[in-house]
Amino acid sequence: MDLYEYQGKQYFARFGIPVSAGGVADSVDEAVARAEEVGYPVVVKAQVKVGGRGKAGGIKLASSAEEVRLHASAILGMDIRGHIVRRLWIERSSDIAKEYYASFTLDRTAKLHLCMVSAKGGVEIEEVAATEPEAIARLHVDPVDGLDLESAARVVAQAAIDEPAREQAAALLVELYRCYVEGDCDLAEINPLILATDGRVHALDAKVTLDDNAAFRHPEWDEFDDPDPGDERERLARQKGLQYVGLDGFVGIIANGAGLAMSTCDVVEQVGGEPANFLDIGGGANADQMANALEVINSDDKVRSIFINIFGGITRGEEVANGIVQALGRVEIKAPIVIRLDGTNAEEGRAILAAYGSERLESVPTMVEAARRATELAGGAAK
Repeated sequence: MDLYEYQGKQYFARFGIPVSAGGVADSVDEAVARAEEVGYPVVVKAQVKVGGRGKAGGIKLASSAEEVRLHASAILGMDIRGHIVRRLWIERSSDIAKEYYASFTLDRTAKLHLCMVSAKGGVEIEEVAATEPEAIARLHVDPVDGLDLESAARVVAQAAIDEPAREQAAALLVELYRCYVEGDCDLAEINPLILATDGRVHALDAKVTLDDNAAFRHPEWDEFDDPDPGDERERLARQKGLQYVGLDGFVGIIANGAGLAMSTCDVVEQVGGEPANFLDIGGGANADQMANALEVINSDDKVRSIFINIFGGITRGEEVANGIVQALGRVEIKAPIVIRLDGTNAEEGRAILAAYGSERLESVPTMVEAARRATELAGGAAK
């Protein structure tokens, strides 16, 4: 679950991480009221779950109520990379001396938590990693040991954080780690973490992704539920209990298992296609799951072909095939479908699918061949 900036800052504050004073506004009048409460100058910030707000004109400085009205009117309703702005965060402006970067996430390869700190804050960390990788200090943290102040101080010094900010930055890093672990985050990122001209270090932005698997421990997360996500496809998928992420391509993807779904996206790209989505229907592939998945894929007008990639494990191949056939009878499909079925009783499953084969429904035995065929049917340049 990704949080909006204002939610991320509220989450940080629960763990003692200093953030700028501010308030939420859903209208121009509320924006002015929040500005009057925190005091001028303020920053009017679009609340969308996507980067590039500043470049799109979604972040503006205001020194008066008139300027707040002007900027709030322009930003509310703005389309930022497909996300419509419906909420603003009105924040007390900060006088910035330096901008840094700090984050915690999981390094799955090392099976350890990963702390990253850089004195090159305020820009995308991917850009820093590509152009100046040495500017990012990294520290693996064993969850058994945790992060102490001494270790935090070392990584802060390694990142060449300015001397006046180091003590505060190290203390803040310890609290950020506590937020990441106790708060069950997949990602806790501050960019920028600033040293203000008055000598204070605090979070000027917040990017927080919560681990959905830990939701049972956090009934308070209900307040973060987003009834109106920017992507209509994702809204529909959530209603149907599917793991879905909308992308910008033209090959719709359905797979059982997150790892297989990610691999399917990769293979489609490798053969010259562009994935329209990541969609994981879970460990099984019964008729209800498949019908729900196809309905979500159908809602995307950009989809020109559908690649169903299923590996039968506990669920046998013939059960998967029958589920697909039943689902096709319940959903009117707009695009041709390519199915790759493998695993337990795959041959039996393929035999069932073969009886329903047509120009609109093909069964292909291997993953690469199926990806190539789906790309060709979509009019892409398959390799």
